[in-house]
Amino acid sequence: MGFELTPHFWSGLAQIILVNIVLSGDNALVIALACRNLEKRHQKPAILVGSAGAIILRIIFVLIVDQLLKIGYLKLIGGLLLLWIGVKLVQGEEEHGDGVKGAGSIWGAIRTIIIADAVMSLDNAIAIAAAAQGDVTLIVLGLLISIPLIIFGATLIMLLLNRFPIIVIAGGALLGYIAGEVLATDPAYMEWLAAKIPNHKTWFEIGGAVLTVALGYWLQRRAKARKHAEPVDLAAEGRKE
Repeated sequence: MGFELTPHFWSGLAQIILVNIVLSGDNALVIALACRNLEKRHQKPAILVGSAGAIILRIIFVLIVDQLLKIGYLKLIGGLLLLWIGVKLVQGEEEHGDGVKGAGSIWGAIRTIIIADAVMSLDNAIAIAAAAQGDVTLIVLGLLISIPLIIFGATLIMLLLNRFPIIVIAGGALLGYIAGEVLATDPAYMEWLAAKIPNHKTWFEIGGAVLTVALGYWLQRRAKARKHAEPVDLAAEGRKE
């Protein structure tokens, strides 16, 4: 089989799965938020494909995490991307006649899931790599086994979103918080920030959470105001009747 099923192997596999479960709460939340506006028939495929793509990216990141974390300004770009994703998820999608934003919305949801997970996986990859102790087989098996757990978590959160819309705000705040952490820890300027701003990481995390919710909510209100301000086409209304 290419590897031995020793107690050490099973212990390492259990650690990988446990670490991934602990670290995947935010991933499940992103998946649920990204898919909440899709038709029900599109939700399961989007969750499945998005989760699989996110896990594949995480495997790649774990294998090359040492090289990734040395690239200056990579976390800056990733943090800004995650911040914007959080804002758009808080803002929500404008629904059209069938409740879905255009034909390509399922791929938009999948793209959002994969991009967000790619950013969040930069730091998560460190814990997974440490638990695996360089064993590629453990990394791959542990993450693959975790796919159904992430899918279940995303499905459960999506059901809760329908009953408790406040979770959307909480999810956006969490993404903003993570984005702030990513932005504050870029190796290109982290030491400079630490010298200039006491507890800079905490300030970035809180600021990211507040900014994400505030900007997303403002864009949502502006879109609704614009929609209500649009002139009504009386001729078109007459044709519908």
